[in-house]
Amino acid sequence: MGTTKRHVSTIDEATFAKASERGRRLLARGPLATAARYEAGRIHVELNNGCAFEFPVEHAQGLAGAKATDLRTIEVSAAGLGLHWPKLDADLYVPALVKGILGTNQWMTQIGAVGGRAATVAKAAAARANGKLGGRPRKSRAPETA
Repeated sequence: MGTTKRHVSTIDEATFAKASERGRRLLARGPLATAARYEAGRIHVELNNGCAFEFPVEHAQGLAGAKATDLRTIEVSAAGLGLHWPKLDADLYVPALVKGILGTNQWMTQIGAVGGRAATVAKAAAARANGKLGGRPRKSRAPETA
């Protein structure tokens, strides 16, 4: 009969204390989800600060194309930080959703930069086609004033 080796990771008290403090700050900063529901192609999320928001299912990775019956069961998890769809094994992080919907220009720029780095077949083909046309147009310089 074989034995199964188990790896147990240990952390010291200082590391645990720092992680616990980061968690407390994250929860205090909020907002946190208190409830979520699926209705008419949209996910509606209630927050602990009295606000609510909703977004189309098709805009969320892991939810797009899912059946309505699979979208109806939503669990608010991790003390309000996450939404989980057990039938889809899909999870969304509430702070990222809030920032994505109600975010600042700086946050949206950061999201755009991530998307701009995406490497897809379609993007590569478009870049090659653009290169055949002479590449990206040069930015015109404003005339200097004396």
